[in-house]
Amino acid sequence: MPEELTYRDAGVNIDEAERALRGVVGDIQATYDQNVVAGVGSFGSLYRATFDGIEKPLLVSSIDSIGTKTRVAAMVGDYGGLGYDIVNHCVNDILCQGAKPIYFLDYFGSSRLEATLFDKIVRSMAQACQENECSLIGGETAELPDVYHQDEIDVVGSIVGVVDFDRKLPRGKMKPGDALVGIASNGLHTNGYSLARRALFEVGGLSVRDGVPGLGTRIGEELLRPHRSYLHAVYPLLQDTEGIYAVSHITGGGLYGNLPRVMPSDVRAVVERRTWTPLPIFQLIQSAGNIPDAEMYRAFNMGVGMVLFVDRFNAPAVVQRLHLAGESAAIIGNVEAGPRDVQIV
Repeated sequence: MPEELTYRDAGVNIDEAERALRGVVGDIQATYDQNVVAGVGSFGSLYRATFDGIEKPLLVSSIDSIGTKTRVAAMVGDYGGLGYDIVNHCVNDILCQGAKPIYFLDYFGSSRLEATLFDKIVRSMAQACQENECSLIGGETAELPDVYHQDEIDVVGSIVGVVDFDRKLPRGKMKPGDALVGIASNGLHTNGYSLARRALFEVGGLSVRDGVPGLGTRIGEELLRPHRSYLHAVYPLLQDTEGIYAVSHITGGGLYGNLPRVMPSDVRAVVERRTWTPLPIFQLIQSAGNIPDAEMYRAFNMGVGMVLFVDRFNAPAVVQRLHLAGESAAIIGNVEAGPRDVQIV
């Protein structure tokens, strides 16, 4: 007779998964608010749908992945910011519809589960949830040796937020002459990494340990800067400032792909490149890979993480408010009559 076969022999270690979860359950529970009825460990999470001050609540949901930024984390050996990446990305997405987050769920997949790595990522998710004032109420851990390559991980997040029907975005009618207010990113955030890795490491022959000209930092450090959350700077503006018509999170597709998602069909966005300087990491990627300008602005945020469409007369005050909130912001273009598209000039 053949020897007895166990799940662990097939590549799945249930004991390691249970140990990994026990190690972070305290951090997860620290994100709970008074509306969490049942969280991690249940077959389904329960959240009490009571929202103070919101008369006509709409639930807003989104889901996303960190993508191949996980490959860079493996190259550097630093996974500590990946939890912030996925939480903040999802928070920014629902902010574009005027929503604040209420709870978050995660998926962590790997070829072989390592408790230490899992611990770092989920703890950073929990910290990011606390900073964004939402609850990490559930998730899934999957060890799939025949799906993922050796030592490969996948991190996905799903978020649910709430907005009052009368405050949802887009709202009002943007018109020719209105302003585009750009808020700075701190790097690639979570998009464009397949192109960046190809340009820097395969074509350019560089490594994560090489320096970024003009910065005194290493390539790996710049590529792993966590995706920023704009919640605390932008959400208050949406509650008390008139003339903000729409908000666009600049993710995959860059300015070309994301601005039209919140624009009506009878206007175009004209972005003026001279109003900001792309971060040095983008300049290095472009030169290493000989990437055309149009492709750079289609694949990367180029230093602009979020754009607000604002009434032309309110735009200076919005920029000032963003500065007071600690953001670097500027008017980077305007709205013109025309078909729904984006021109970068």
